[in-house]
Amino acid sequence: MINNTYDADSISVLEGLEAVRKRPGMYIGSVSTKGLNHLIHEIVDNSVDEHLAGFCSRIEVYLEKDGSCTVIDDGRGIPVGMHAKGVPAERLVFTTLHAGGKFDDTVYKTSGGLHGVGSSVVNALSVYLDIEISRDGYVHHDRYERGIPVQELSDGLLPKVQKTKETGTKIRFLPDPEIFEKTAFKAEEVKSRLHETAYLNPELTIVFEDRRGQETERIVYQEPDGLVGFVKELNHSQETVHDVVHFKGESEHIAVEGAFQYINEFHENVLGFCNNIYNAEGGTHITGFKTIFTTIINNYARELGILKEKDANFTGADVRNGMTAVISIKHPDPRFEGQTKTKLDNQDASKAASKVAGEEIQRYFDRNLDTLKAVIGCAEKAAKIRKSEERAKTNLLAKQKFSFDSNGKLANCESRDASRCEIFIVEGDSAGGSAKTARNRTYQAILPIRGKILNVEKASIDKVLANAEIKTMINAFGCGFSEGYGNDFDITKLRYDKIIIMADADVDGAHISTLLLTLFYRFMPELIYEGHVYIAMPPLYKAMPSRGKEEYLYDDRALETYRKKHTGVFTLQRYKGLGEMDSEQLWETTMDPESRRLKQVEIEDARLASSVTEMLMGTEVPPRRQFIYENAVDAELDI
Repeated sequence: MINNTYDADSISVLEGLEAVRKRPGMYIGSVSTKGLNHLIHEIVDNSVDEHLAGFCSRIEVYLEKDGSCTVIDDGRGIPVGMHAKGVPAERLVFTTLHAGGKFDDTVYKTSGGLHGVGSSVVNALSVYLDIEISRDGYVHHDRYERGIPVQELSDGLLPKVQKTKETGTKIRFLPDPEIFEKTAFKAEEVKSRLHETAYLNPELTIVFEDRRGQETERIVYQEPDGLVGFVKELNHSQETVHDVVHFKGESEHIAVEGAFQYINEFHENVLGFCNNIYNAEGGTHITGFKTIFTTIINNYARELGILKEKDANFTGADVRNGMTAVISIKHPDPRFEGQTKTKLDNQDASKAASKVAGEEIQRYFDRNLDTLKAVIGCAEKAAKIRKSEERAKTNLLAKQKFSFDSNGKLANCESRDASRCEIFIVEGDSAGGSAKTARNRTYQAILPIRGKILNVEKASIDKVLANAEIKTMINAFGCGFSEGYGNDFDITKLRYDKIIIMADADVDGAHISTLLLTLFYRFMPELIYEGHVYIAMPPLYKAMPSRGKEEYLYDDRALETYRKKHTGVFTLQRYKGLGEMDSEQLWETTMDPESRRLKQVEIEDARLASSVTEMLMGTEVPPRRQFIYENAVDAELDI
């Protein structure tokens, strides 16, 4: 009940780390598996900063049997002396937001953990955090429970456990189930991130162990080839056009390094990193690189007579088609959009990337004319196909143009307020009919599709654009689509805040959902990155006891639990498809915002997502079969 009194006593102040536990998403992005794994990244990033400062050569990451994670480094060790605030410096780091040694350049020239909240956030969101610090000839110990220190101090300082000649920090923490939806770390995503870190730091050794299974999985990541090896690994299954081109330099105290290589596929994959942090949404360093690279290729194309005076320049998309690139900068004072550091915002980073890449790449091309011609050849081919596809797109989407409301399939909603509207993509006329009857027509639109849509991972662009179901979706969403030959996608024109895939809860339904997600990921990725795509979770069963309330059960695990708890006789109805439900049941279980279950689609690791999508939806069968066998145990849906 809302209190009508609003006075001075109504103002709450969250002390210490209470704010983190109250609003964890502000600090780690979410409380899903993505946010859970982010805890590991925060601690590892601190160790990597020690490496960048020249004091750490080895990091060890262990996923322990009890669900905790241990991170060990051989850096200098977190300071343990008495701080001016009257507490040991280590305790200040782990209990105070915005406390750390990274707010000036006297301790760290460059750093990934610049906000000073990483360690304290991990501490706040853990059941316990145990730390051992080796420095000054001793091992010092501290321990916290849900962010509260429980280790008694000795004369105001951390107790000394034993003598040592080593230096470094060992942290073990257990994520709090009161905070996170699930507390089991996803090893594949952790390994992918650690491997990236090894590529970005050729002189660093990273040891990973997953101790949770019957047998310990152990991997040692050491990549002396650095970014060259990174690009080779990204292109390992592709037909490459030339050897990897590597460049590095410094401008205005910003170190810039990059590597790129072209493949015989119309696909662009440019990854950006700042101070070893992956910037999923890119940023100014990527913009600077892309802009100067397009300029360089157009200038060379005109010098060589490949582009005539009457010809238009190659577009950026033309120039980058087939490119795989990694751009990494080291910045003394980076600004990121948000604590999770998905996008770099420094304008000087754009200038530095442009200057270093411009000078070094031109120097390379002047000495390697064959590589230059091969790259320009890729741009030529992409430009020709782009122009052809633009004509095809005009014919397909203009000639056969149908209105937003009258294409014969879409049952649109009445509201035009995109922030309120949602569209359900439903397979089949039967389920579509039930959904149209069940919906709230004020803000819910229904788009039935027939059977399984085209697998866009295997299809050419002309077939994608010619597909009737895909055309219907493009037209209904209202924001166009992205593809390798240009970009006509505008997220601001999206007509629905939620795009909800509503398929049957069986294998065919899962296949349809996967095909749709592949379409969105390859041609409308912003829909996923900006959180607009959801999967509806219809129930598998309806339990009808002889006495008591009927209950919907959403999976086999729920059925097992129901059978254990319910001792009386009950009738079980198995839903083979959404079409078997009447409109009232469909509304109650799957469409009503007050009672339904939706799974928001997120991408934890863009590089991993791209390679897995290619594997699962591509033409090669053996790696797909192997992946399914290895991951079958984890093949349950997150709710």
